[in-house]
Amino acid sequence: MTEILSSAEEAEESSQPKRQYAPLAANENREDYSLRFAAHSFRKWSPFVVATTALGGIAYLADFAIGASIVLSYGFTSGVLAILAAAVVIFVTGVPIAAACAKSGVDMDLLTRGAGFGYFGSTLTSLVYASFTVIFFSLEGSIMGQAFELALGIPLPIGYLLATLIVLPFALYGMGAVAKMQTWTQPLWLAGLVLPFVVVLVREPGKFAEFAHFGGTEGTGSGFSAIGFGLGMGVALSLIGQIGEQADYLRFMPEKTAENKRSWWAAVLAAGPGWVILGAAKQIGGALLAFLALGVVGKTHALEPIAPYLEAVKPALGPVALTFAALFVVVSQIKINTTNAYSGSLSFANFFSRVLHKHPGRVWYVLVNCGIALALMEFGAFGFLNKILGFYSNVAIAWIGAVCADLVIAKPLGLSPRYIEFKRAYLHKINPVGFGAMVVASAVSITAYFGAFGPFLAAFSPVLALVIAVALVPVLAVATRGKYYLARPNTVAGPDADVDLRATHTCSACGDPYELPDVADCAKQDGPICSLCCTLDNTCHDMCQTTGPVALGLPTARTT
Repeated sequence: MTEILSSAEEAEESSQPKRQYAPLAANENREDYSLRFAAHSFRKWSPFVVATTALGGIAYLADFAIGASIVLSYGFTSGVLAILAAAVVIFVTGVPIAAACAKSGVDMDLLTRGAGFGYFGSTLTSLVYASFTVIFFSLEGSIMGQAFELALGIPLPIGYLLATLIVLPFALYGMGAVAKMQTWTQPLWLAGLVLPFVVVLVREPGKFAEFAHFGGTEGTGSGFSAIGFGLGMGVALSLIGQIGEQADYLRFMPEKTAENKRSWWAAVLAAGPGWVILGAAKQIGGALLAFLALGVVGKTHALEPIAPYLEAVKPALGPVALTFAALFVVVSQIKINTTNAYSGSLSFANFFSRVLHKHPGRVWYVLVNCGIALALMEFGAFGFLNKILGFYSNVAIAWIGAVCADLVIAKPLGLSPRYIEFKRAYLHKINPVGFGAMVVASAVSITAYFGAFGPFLAAFSPVLALVIAVALVPVLAVATRGKYYLARPNTVAGPDADVDLRATHTCSACGDPYELPDVADCAKQDGPICSLCCTLDNTCHDMCQTTGPVALGLPTARTT
């Protein structure tokens, strides 16, 4: 009898999951498949809703400040041309990335893994991307703090804290809460965005012509300056990382079908690279408002979006102008900083899960992201806007350029796998193609940025980074014969597997069912394992890459 009981207990123990996630990590309504393939069953939104949510994230007013800073520093001609040139680069590089994330159901971090960087190689880019969200959270929070000070007399340090706390409820609850907030606030934001320019057009149409002859405040003049153009373009190109935030929402796009093909592509293009069209318009518009307010508020306050905005709407709104301007700024900053906090949490989660093999839940990394950004605000990051963004763009554009080159050059030519493989079980730790291209391009461009190759290349260092990264990817792919893309073939859900990708298997580690693109065959578990359990295992030593595939019983897979 004792032996029978002992056998029953052993059987019960063996049926129990070997891994149990923390409650926050196990709740997909908050977790939003943060480190995983976005399951088809979770993508319940229409292309329009996904696009609206993604575009809601570009409500930031840092565009106003960036545009004002560029044009005030380098004049109208050089500044506006720099903004437009950067927008073209951002749009062209954003198209393949947006399409790949929407089609494959992966975010920017997972895309980078399979686009030439390898499993640990993409760890560095996770920090690059996380730093993008932190920098822009701090800049946007600073703008909200300025609005609180101007409208309510709240001291800046307290205003910065309020600007941080106000976005937490939305960022913590994930895509469901974010989608509702972005949809509800969109009409008010659009009305507030258009209003100052309508007022200027009606009351002072001649100001547009004056603006076109503006020579800046640094004595550069109204003519074209190649150095000013390059420096301005470098600042504007710092926004190239924004495609990652767009992709964090585009991974929830429904599957493309013959019926929704047109709406699917319209949504992907509008919410992916299309953000930069409105973004460039906002930069030029912000420069116009700063130019108009320059004589009234002075250069320092002209760079702070709230003051020029207020001066522009005063003639139309009179005594309620300050209230309306403050409300517009607060709504704008909630919309964008929710996205910054949300996307930053994904990148920090990706980084720490790979380094520490632990994942307490995405929501904890929301707090990490917001905490670092708050510290930057309190230390006055807004005052160093041009220098921060100019330096950052050298690294960001090298990363985006390398990923884009893999998608546009290496994959079509067959130099890399034609699909996105993001699971640890099938990847080498480092792929020298994308990772090497990014490191070399960043190192050369940063050296140029500090003047080692003269003032011209110093001004154009981000463009130099892009050219080097794009050129090196196919060269390195040919040199390595693409052998560092895959450690072994994916026989479970790879391009040659004839299976229903919506089929699910129960992870032998955590006991939860996952769709096939998120499942690997695990030699240690002798069965299926989900991508996150595979990431968090620190004892297997990648034995699956030497023992061969494990049979998962695919013909009996159940479908959702």
